[in-house]
Amino acid sequence: MLIRLLRTYLPPYSREVAIVVVLVTIQSIANLYLPNLNADIINNGIAKGDIPYIWRTGGVMLAVTLAMGIVAVFGVYWASKASMGVGRDLRSAVFGRVQTFSARELNRLGTASLITRNTNDVQQIQLFLQIALTLLVAAPIMAVGGVVMALRADVQLSGLLLVILPVMAAIVGFMLLKGVPLFRSMQVKIDRINQVLREQIMGVRVIRAFNRTDYEQERFEQANADLTSTALRVNRIFVVAFPALMAVMNLTTLRDDGHRDGDPCASS
Repeated sequence: MLIRLLRTYLPPYSREVAIVVVLVTIQSIANLYLPNLNADIINNGIAKGDIPYIWRTGGVMLAVTLAMGIVAVFGVYWASKASMGVGRDLRSAVFGRVQTFSARELNRLGTASLITRNTNDVQQIQLFLQIALTLLVAAPIMAVGGVVMALRADVQLSGLLLVILPVMAAIVGFMLLKGVPLFRSMQVKIDRINQVLREQIMGVRVIRAFNRTDYEQERFEQANADLTSTALRVNRIFVVAFPALMAVMNLTTLRDDGHRDGDPCASS
């Protein structure tokens, strides 16, 4: 469904997408280039005591970092422009389609559910598209480039990738396995809280007339607490998974002083 929606509503923004891809590619290449400059400072500057070389290479690193920051800002701008445009068109299409529904279809789907579809669901698609354009585009470039750089640096140590990548894939798989059902459950509970709130707003006079304020407040608190509980469970998964990913990645940078003869800065 998501792929079909993007195929329909993303092509009008192909220019913005192309600009983002180019900018993200430049940013990824610069990210891969910075470790080489750092290695040059250590091997050719610090090891040989060449202070001018350290200053020159450090200046290049600062220039590359500054350029990366500028490119990142423009990349996020164009990605936001494309994702917000798709969201606008999608909301308009959903609204137009709902106007054609019969009374039976409206009753079957429910007003609260339709409101959620045109607000929260579209917002989730916008967020996904923005993340996809900024992060997911860079991921394969960084992955391939990282493997190539690792092989160039040290073939033996690059064998760590055979252990690290499956571990990271297992952590991501755990996140998806546990998180996706909870996200689906959250959509249902958002529908519920919208339904309760809409009923209370429309029937506020009747609620006051029959002195049902406390009862309706309890209904809303139950729906709110249910949604909050599910959201906390989702966040707990990410609280555990993201530090685990960072720990695995940081473990790969532990120094191995005895790996290379004569190179005190060798690292895995």
